[in-house]
Amino acid sequence: MAGQPGEPMLTLPHISVCICTYKRPDLLKRLLDALREQETGGLFTYSIVVVDNDALQSAKDAVHAFSATASIPITYCVEAQQSIALARNKAIEHASGDYVALIDDDEFPITHWLSILFNTCNKHHVDGVLGPVKPHYDVSPPQWVLDGHFHQRATYPTGYVIAWRNGRTGNTFLRKAVFAACTEQPFNPEFRTGEDQEFFYRMIQHGFRFIWCNEALAYEVIPPIRWNRRFMLRRALLRGTLEPKAPTFGSRDIIRSITAVPVYILLLPFALLRGQSWFMTLLIKLCDHLGKLCALVGISTVTDPYVTE
Repeated sequence: MAGQPGEPMLTLPHISVCICTYKRPDLLKRLLDALREQETGGLFTYSIVVVDNDALQSAKDAVHAFSATASIPITYCVEAQQSIALARNKAIEHASGDYVALIDDDEFPITHWLSILFNTCNKHHVDGVLGPVKPHYDVSPPQWVLDGHFHQRATYPTGYVIAWRNGRTGNTFLRKAVFAACTEQPFNPEFRTGEDQEFFYRMIQHGFRFIWCNEALAYEVIPPIRWNRRFMLRRALLRGTLEPKAPTFGSRDIIRSITAVPVYILLLPFALLRGQSWFMTLLIKLCDHLGKLCALVGISTVTDPYVTE
């Protein structure tokens, strides 16, 4: 930004919007189109980093099409090894400027998303801000899916201090200085999921502070595969399998799972009588606990790096 003659040149803060993607070119295009429309209010500049976690580079055409028509700088790189943690680490490596905004490839934000996050972070003098992600259905799901609230996420009042269990990297805004505190890679490649919570655990231990902003809204596209029963149960098993790696996992969690499994099995017939939403809610909880117990005895219930189908 140019000043008056004789005055020093002013440099606006810069935000790198980081996206990790895997075989979702159409959803990535929707996200990039939404980022194209971001209102900055002249407060900052921004660019985009896309990390393609597909060795076949399925996102390349979408990125090149965007680059050909948009004035927003965009960087495309590939992380051939299928790992969300490695993909996130590569995105941070290529991020420039003062802030990093993280958003998933199946999400798209409102027009003032970046402005709201930027203003909230600086108004509250915190190290990062997380925002809500609401479900968006292009195809109407069955009523039992809506009744069960399977795709609803918890929300909090603006200013609410985030604990590590609430940490995630979909709709997240961080000061770049946070990553300077990482003595190793920010996201641990040992985690196939939950790497974002483990990251927030370590950063909070370092003394960083993160809050919620309920106005910085993004939407998550929920395709029909996401309400496929087999898909939902495999996702639950995967979550459970990785839970023993959580920083605070201990004997109480083991006892809780050992107790929960037989109780949930006994309750399943009664849940089915109440309807599909009740039955699937209970079955998902059962799979969460089964996944934990299987992991503890060395049984791998889900081997895929991502549960996508």
